[in-house]
Amino acid sequence: MAQARLEVIVKNVKEAKGTIRVGIFKDSKSFLKEAVFGQVVKASKGEVKVIFENLPAGTYGISVIHDENENGELDSGMFGIPKEGFGFANDAMGTFGPPNFEKASIKMETEPKIISIGMKYL
Repeated sequence: MAQARLEVIVKNVKEAKGTIRVGIFKDSKSFLKEAVFGQVVKASKGEVKVIFENLPAGTYGISVIHDENENGELDSGMFGIPKEGFGFANDAMGTFGPPNFEKASIKMETEPKIISIGMKYL
């Protein structure tokens, strides 16, 4: 099966506190619930690169969170508004809550791909 390299450049990281968590999801049912691939890297102010090797060809939804307190989840306050930074492939945004899988997904084939995701802080 064809496999490729994906480089995710996370931009606009507010501060070098905590970790950046990148999740890759295989379909709309598992989107934001169960990642098929994931990485956690130390946060650094500005930009962070996360590389995934040997991704099978397919369509994947991608989410990023800036886990400032390193508790493994995106903390939210009243009305579910995120207290930590987040982002999605294609810089997709939902109306109330996260975007759907289709908006936040990319297609991987055999050639390497580089995408950038801008962090958003509310």
